[in-house]
Amino acid sequence: MVSEASDLAAEVANIAAEAGQFAIKLWDTDFRRWEKSPGNPVCAVDLEVDGMLRYRLGHLLPDAGWLSEETIDNAARLDAERIWVVDPIDGTRDYLRGRPGWCVSVALVEKGRPVIGVLDAPARHEVWTAQAGAGAFRNGARLQVAERDQLAGARVPADQLSRIDRDLVTVAKPNSIALRIAMVAAGEADLLATIRWGNEWDIAAAALLAQEAGAAVSDAFGRPLGFNTPKAEAFGVLATAPGIHAAAVARLAERAAATVGQR
Repeated sequence: MVSEASDLAAEVANIAAEAGQFAIKLWDTDFRRWEKSPGNPVCAVDLEVDGMLRYRLGHLLPDAGWLSEETIDNAARLDAERIWVVDPIDGTRDYLRGRPGWCVSVALVEKGRPVIGVLDAPARHEVWTAQAGAGAFRNGARLQVAERDQLAGARVPADQLSRIDRDLVTVAKPNSIALRIAMVAAGEADLLATIRWGNEWDIAAAALLAQEAGAAVSDAFGRPLGFNTPKAEAFGVLATAPGIHAAAVARLAERAAATVGQR
């Protein structure tokens, strides 16, 4: 059984790698780009990679449902025990700007929990993989979250910090939120937090990576994340070194409550 799961995880990684190579071959070409909504860019490559992944993953597990940023949602997925949760290019802004902070994100979710997660980041020469109960890896090297028990001084992938958070330390930030969560898994950051409604496809694979590396992962209120939910949304994501998770939840509490109240 373990071998079968490992074989499946390896095949998912191979498919994500094919998608990553397809995307990088088109990276420096004249492809069509537009905005789905103000400030929400998309390009023709997003759609082509999405179609490629749906075809390949669909043949791999024909019974699995499908949830992707670039596919119109279908409520039939809610009846599926297994579902693919995909962002064909997470970090589209960096892709469009010729920056390397993007990846192909693929997760297999079973009964609301990710069991396989892959981030393929060809522009960074990185392949991140995780399997539930089997650890998380980057380019074959096992990942381990950093040890930290003080929130002050925690490293955060961000461009800038609010005044209340100036006791934290910024580190370089890729546009892909999945890669920012992966930085926590790799011990290259101590804390990643968002305080907004977000989509499951942005975080499913990376959440598993972080958990398998020993990180604490929750929504902005500290509650467990669930996947394949009716709205395919969660309020925020918080991935931290385990020793600072409670302190991070406490610091975010007032801001998170105010944001939820505005919706």
